[in-house]
Amino acid sequence: MGEHKHRWIPELQEQLRQGKLTRREFIRFATLLGASVTAATAMAACAPQATPAPAAATATPRPAQPTNTPVPPTPTPAPAIKRGGSLKAATYGIGRVDHPARYSWVSHSQSTRQVAEYLTWIDEKNITHPYLLEKWEASDDLKTWDLTLRKGVKFNNGDDFTADDVVFTMKEWFDKEVGSSMLGLMSYMTADGIEKVDSHKVRLHLNSGQLAVPEHMYHYPAQIMNHRTFEGDFLKAPIGTGPYTFAEYSEGERVVLKRRTDVPYWKNGEDGKPLPYLDEVIYVDLGEDRGTTHPAALQSGQVDVISEPILEAFLALRDDPKINCIAAPSGSVNVMRMRVDVEPFTDNRVRQALKLCQRRDKIRELAYYSIGDIGQDCHVAPIHPEFCDIGTPEYNPEKAKQLLAEAGYPNGVDIEFTVANNYIPHAEILKADAEPAGFRLQINSMPIGSYWDVWTECTLGITNWSHRPLGIMVPSLAYIADETGKPVPWNETRWVDAEFTALLREAEGTLDIEKRRQIMCKLQKIQQDRGSVGIPCFYATFFISAKYVKNFVGNPNPYDYFTDTWLDKA
Repeated sequence: MGEHKHRWIPELQEQLRQGKLTRREFIRFATLLGASVTAATAMAACAPQATPAPAAATATPRPAQPTNTPVPPTPTPAPAIKRGGSLKAATYGIGRVDHPARYSWVSHSQSTRQVAEYLTWIDEKNITHPYLLEKWEASDDLKTWDLTLRKGVKFNNGDDFTADDVVFTMKEWFDKEVGSSMLGLMSYMTADGIEKVDSHKVRLHLNSGQLAVPEHMYHYPAQIMNHRTFEGDFLKAPIGTGPYTFAEYSEGERVVLKRRTDVPYWKNGEDGKPLPYLDEVIYVDLGEDRGTTHPAALQSGQVDVISEPILEAFLALRDDPKINCIAAPSGSVNVMRMRVDVEPFTDNRVRQALKLCQRRDKIRELAYYSIGDIGQDCHVAPIHPEFCDIGTPEYNPEKAKQLLAEAGYPNGVDIEFTVANNYIPHAEILKADAEPAGFRLQINSMPIGSYWDVWTECTLGITNWSHRPLGIMVPSLAYIADETGKPVPWNETRWVDAEFTALLREAEGTLDIEKRRQIMCKLQKIQQDRGSVGIPCFYATFFISAKYVKNFVGNPNPYDYFTDTWLDKA
């Protein structure tokens, strides 16, 4: 029997043929609607994009190719995979973790990701695949989703992975006492909409259509827990379906992960044996001097990989012939965010005034070394398929000063500006360029770990937001309220706008990318005109390792994966 094809896939094929979708966008949306990557790739081949008209007859004809063209040399075969060995990764701030659903930063999830896994997986091309799922199927209105679980998967203690684990984990996401960002991300449904169909099928009943359900399953707090063993603290019962188990977790020092042996991992490697290839992964906490200490540790051989490297590390190592440095375009961003429930930012004129003080090219060049795309004060990036170019506001301190005066601050205003140490250059540029408008910003810098203790509470700050594959995803995390009207857990600015939310819901249920982009134009303009964030630029996600580390590839998502990584040391 052929693979089920959603009724909207032919429409996607037509958009691909007309050039309205790229091949990558077609594959992403086809897989979102239940097609396998193999089937989606085949369907893309059956709908070739429109080609330009032939060249004029007066064009110079191409000479015929000689029949004795040399045969190209045979490529050098890839080295044979080597099993075993210990990989060390430099990291920062190994802190106390308990409930994965409560993670508020990617670094918290890096080590537990090796032990607990996700229902889906997004590859380096930004395409979503089933992982612990075998497949997903959506109804025509995108309001009912059937999630078919992979059979034969076992937790590291020998328990079978079943629908009970998925239902249990999802209900944790919707428990307000847990305080998970998944509650805001999936605000299109409630816990009552989770149905166990059988031992390996879960059905989700949504209150509104949502095209990105599989991508939401890859949000980093969405690691699947064992319903028999998890009681709120993963370190007390680190039972997951992943390829490694915890051997040691020393807060502020290191984490040691060992390859599963007693209960083999469910996925095999290229040699037909259970993964992972490595015997051991060790995270070493080298502190927050990530631009100097971490690169030095890699160059000296102290570590093999840098987890979540920053721009300064990339610049320091990109010319080293012994190091692999990858810069993957992404929607990652450091957001200048303002609490709209705290003066002076209760007045939109003050918010607009400060946003007008951003010299975007200067911030991008000096703070981010010109790596990344210019932002427009809306949390949708040019890399997102539904991005709408609404125009970039210009630096205008004179207008900003006028707006401050109209808001009741003719003599300017003093504001504490709270930032993590690695965002100081960004903050200092804004501080200097905002002075002519009357903003007197007092920078309060602190270690990044300390910032994450106060990130939702400070009046003015800079918060890092990781890449999400679709532009409709972060708004649900950061700029809406729950069903009671209370800002969702990650709405750090407390900004809620009814028109913005209505447009977001409409966009989430709109498959046609051109129609969705039209909605996003309105949504983005609202955030630009009356929102709570300044976004001068987006930046790349970096992946850095020694060259002998194999199959450690770049990805827009800054997630570590060592499932099929191996070492080829001489």
